[in-house]
Amino acid sequence: MKDKTIAILENRTAEQMADLVRKYGGTPFSAPALAEIPDIDPAHITELLDDWRTNPQEIFIFQTGVGTKALFATTDTLGLTDTLLRLLEASRVVVRGPKPTAVLRSRGVRIDLAAKDPFTTAEVMAELDATVKLEGKRVVVQRYGETNVELQEALQSRGAAVTEVATYRWSLPANIDPLIKLIEALERKEIDMVAFTSASQATNFFAVARQLGKQESLKASLNQTLIASIGPVCSAMLSKLGVNVNVEAHPPKLGPFVTAINEAFSKS
Repeated sequence: MKDKTIAILENRTAEQMADLVRKYGGTPFSAPALAEIPDIDPAHITELLDDWRTNPQEIFIFQTGVGTKALFATTDTLGLTDTLLRLLEASRVVVRGPKPTAVLRSRGVRIDLAAKDPFTTAEVMAELDATVKLEGKRVVVQRYGETNVELQEALQSRGAAVTEVATYRWSLPANIDPLIKLIEALERKEIDMVAFTSASQATNFFAVARQLGKQESLKASLNQTLIASIGPVCSAMLSKLGVNVNVEAHPPKLGPFVTAINEAFSKS
């Protein structure tokens, strides 16, 4: 990616990704499209744990590392982590990917089922369907930035009773000026590639464009440059928004993502 300008919509790992772009000789254009807002209610967590002592939940599904960490941080503060660990010990623990796996293992939690690469809802349900009859089961889902509607509907369609535990929510950043500048840079054809690391970045980017009356213009600009997607969920959203994806990471992780971007320019 030497001498190429790569737009980065990542927030949490933006600087790490920018460093990798520079390592390969590229120029990062940072325009965070996502803000993670804490959304965990300690009183509600206390109520849930009290209820689960009486009505044990049979399956816990952890979807993200940051959300799993936030849940344990809250139970630490409440002095209820031992209670949570006992409840997990008595249930079946399911993880969607390596990040929640790492957090749970750091707490000594046994993991019963782990979704296979590329760690989407489809892989979570494949593991469950192969090993568990979900009819009548009580299932707790650690929510990430927004409700995973696909997962919730899949569980409910199989007869499970689902309880969501909110830990954080996604929002537009307080400062959207970098996104506006990116839209303008794309119009001037100053960007060689836009790198999306989540589906919500794509929806937020288009939400900003909609505010400016530039939704169709943004779609046209994106389809005139190269688009990189971190994985299939992100790619599906971009496709839904009418944007063609040129590069997709395998597996959907930051290192392979930047490598795939560099290789795409090497071949061109």
